[in-house]
Amino acid sequence: MSQPYPGPQGPYPGYPAGQYPPYPAVVAAPKYRPLRRIALISIGLMGLTAVAAVVQVVLMWSSYDDVKRFVYGLVSEDEFDSGIESITNSGPLLDLVGYLFVGTAIAFLIWLWQARENTQVFRPIPPGGFDSHRHTQGWVVGSWICPIVQFWYPLEVVEDVVQASEPPAQPGAAKSGEVRALLYGWWAAWTGFWVILVAGGATVLISFVVWIVQLVDRADAAGATGDYVDIYDLQDDMVRVALGVNIGFTVAIALLIAAAVTVSLLLLRVSTWQDTRGAELGLLHPGQPPATPVTYPQPPQYAPRPTYTSQPGFGPPPSQQPGNAPRSFPSYGAQPHPGGQPPPGRPTNPGESTSGARQQPPGSRSWTPPG
Repeated sequence: MSQPYPGPQGPYPGYPAGQYPPYPAVVAAPKYRPLRRIALISIGLMGLTAVAAVVQVVLMWSSYDDVKRFVYGLVSEDEFDSGIESITNSGPLLDLVGYLFVGTAIAFLIWLWQARENTQVFRPIPPGGFDSHRHTQGWVVGSWICPIVQFWYPLEVVEDVVQASEPPAQPGAAKSGEVRALLYGWWAAWTGFWVILVAGGATVLISFVVWIVQLVDRADAAGATGDYVDIYDLQDDMVRVALGVNIGFTVAIALLIAAAVTVSLLLLRVSTWQDTRGAELGLLHPGQPPATPVTYPQPPQYAPRPTYTSQPGFGPPPSQQPGNAPRSFPSYGAQPHPGGQPPPGRPTNPGESTSGARQQPPGSRSWTPPG
């Protein structure tokens, strides 16, 4: 069977193949999500993390004297065992601080992700339009774990969210001194916390390795000469390292608390801005109308119909003048007579007699067939 159309066979029999434009990609519009609940959860986790960290600082300072006695070798066997036991029992507390820290980070990232999406609801980006955010949605999470850029990308992401959440009724509120103090104060405290934590941990590790190397060298030298191993200066170094760890950790926790307080106030401020604006636009409860009334255009007003006067040339159309209306006649046979049958002796149709014979009108000729 030959094809009715020349050319290559198309997807359907009898139709030539052709290039059809692809369907446009359907992109789901962003949906507004309230922020207050996740903001309160994040703030609560920050508070618990800060409390656990403060407890850890108190325990570190309370055990500082025992650490010095341990370094100088002034503890008995029982005290040594109790010290090892106390260090072992502090493990769950350290685990609790770590779990709370991870939970706080997850809750904060969820809040930041939703806040970033909500700004697209307030300020939708047309195709090919300009985006007020300096970074895409993925950098909400990636900016915290990407090396090098993690020192300024997260600040830019949060700063753009704060700027895009500014209420239209309060122009310049996102750039006010109070908001800027919260934003940059939070970032400075957070960066300082991580710098001290990472730098302090690296310093302690390097100091401990150097101390072990020096101790081994002195032990080898004393073994070769048969002299006594002098490690008092090494013990002093270890005590100073322990003191530096306590001081550094205390400063780091103080910065962590400052960062938690400032970012909590910032979370509440941005959440209030967005939820208030969402309520005004009817986004918090989509089934309800917006809080602000919506005005609709009035229908056009037409001129009144002119009244007819008695002047010549004015009046209704001839078909509507009195006496010119078409007359209607009743049709025989269409409507039944009262009682169902016509009265006896009356013809049923014009031109018929009661006997059923056709009557000729007066003056007409009748024709009779021959034969």
